[in-house]
Amino acid sequence: MSLLPKNPNECPTLILAPMEGVGDRAFRKAMASVGGFNQATTEFIRVPTNAHIPSLSKFYDPLETAPIPLAAQLMGVDPDLMAEMAIELERKGAPRIDLNCGCPSGTVTGKGAGSGLLKEPTLLNKIARAMVMAVSIPVSLKMRSGYEDTSLFKENLLAAEESGVKFITLHPRTKVEGYGPPANWDLIAEAKSILKIPLVGNGDILTVDHALNMLKHTKCDALMIGRGSIINPFIFHEIQAHFSGTAHKASKEGLLTYLNTFISGLPEGMPERGKVNKMKQLMGFLFKANASLLEKRQQMLQLGHLSLDDFLNLALPLYKDALR
Repeated sequence: MSLLPKNPNECPTLILAPMEGVGDRAFRKAMASVGGFNQATTEFIRVPTNAHIPSLSKFYDPLETAPIPLAAQLMGVDPDLMAEMAIELERKGAPRIDLNCGCPSGTVTGKGAGSGLLKEPTLLNKIARAMVMAVSIPVSLKMRSGYEDTSLFKENLLAAEESGVKFITLHPRTKVEGYGPPANWDLIAEAKSILKIPLVGNGDILTVDHALNMLKHTKCDALMIGRGSIINPFIFHEIQAHFSGTAHKASKEGLLTYLNTFISGLPEGMPERGKVNKMKQLMGFLFKANASLLEKRQQMLQLGHLSLDDFLNLALPLYKDALR
C-alpha cells in the first residue's frame, strides 16, 4: 500500500510541512481544524548526544492533528540514539518518523545535524538505516539540495534511498542559500529521475498554480507545503478543489475556526502579551496573501500593547476590508 496515495479526485498527497518556530503545535491544530491536507509532520525534535529519550518524547502527541496522521521529525547525529528515539516514538503511536537533513540553522549544523548531514552522505545513510532497522513504521527523510553547493546532491539522494527510507522530501535550496533565492525545481526533476522511491516536492508553493506547475515540471509524487499554508491556510482545499473541478472560497466561519483553534492551542499560562505576539506573527503571514493585505500589514503589526481580544477586534476588520 502506497504511503503517498492519490486522493479520490486524483489530487496527489498533500503534506503540511514541518516548520521550526512558526509551525508549532498551535499552528498544526489550527490547520487541522480547517483541513484539506493528508498528512502533517512535527517540527524537529532534537536528539542531542546526551539525550534522555523519555523526556524528549513527551513533546510528541500523535493525536494532535487527528484524524490527520502526524509524523514525528527527528534531528541528530548519533545513530544509536536516533534509533532509540524512533522506537520510543513508535511506542507512543507515531505513524511515521522523518529524519531532518534540511535545517539550515548555524547552531544545528555546527554540531553536524540538520543540513550538516549533507556534508557526510555516509553518516546520513548510517543514521537513516539505524532508524529504519529499529522500527516497524515507515521512515522518511527531508533534505535540502546540499550544504554549500550541490556537489554531493546525487550521493546524498542515493545514500538516503539505500538506507531503506520509504520516501524523500526535497527542498531544492542549499543550506547556504537558506530561504533566499527561488527554489530550484529543476533539482526536484533531477532527483525524480535518479530515485526509485517516491519523491515529495517542497519549496515556493504559494498558490494553486505553483502547485500545478511543480507537479508538471518535476513529476514529483506528492507535495509538501509550509510557508504557503501560513499565508493561506486554505491552500490545500484550493488545490483539492482544482482536481475536483470546483472552486473553494474561504469563509468567515472557516477563518474564525482557524484563529480560535490557534488561540486555544497556545500553551497554558502564556502571558497575554505573549499571546498577542504569537497572533501578530501568525497574522503577519496572513497579511502577505495579496497586495491589498500587504498594504495594511504594517498597520496591523504596529497595533499597540492590547489584550488579545482587543487586538483581534482591531486586526480582523483590516483583514476583511482588504479581502473585499
